Amino acid sequence: MNDISKEELMKQATGAMRNAYTPYSGLRVGAALETGDGTVYTGANIENSSYGLSICAERVALFKAVSEGKTGFKRMALASDGTATIVPCGACLQVLAELSPDLQVITKDADGNIQEKALDSYLPEAFKIFEG
Repeated sequence: MNDISKEELMKQATGAMRNAYTPYSGLRVGAALETGDGTVYTGANIENSSYGLSICAERVALFKAVSEGKTGFKRMALASDGTATIVPCGACLQVLAELSPDLQVITKDADGNIQEKALDSYLPEAFKIFEG
């Protein structure tokens, strides 16, 4: 498979956002994760009344991909229906850093402007266990 455009990846994230379950925050988020072979896995945030059991769209997409045997992720697009640009939370950043340290994160602001940043610009000092 070939790379898809940033716009198409964002379109898939926006489509995933529509499946979010957000009765508490009302903020829907969708993620689209592109693998090295061009396969895309999507996810939406899912809230729970026991807040700690909620899960973000980023981890849903990543865990779906990993559970299907995929590794080597390239890009992740994030879309939300909020007015601010959505960025991954600390938990998502840590999980993404362990499983895909070279990931590029694509976001869209309220005006529709798309930007792409390296994951390590959000979490430059991710937790790592060093052997040696």
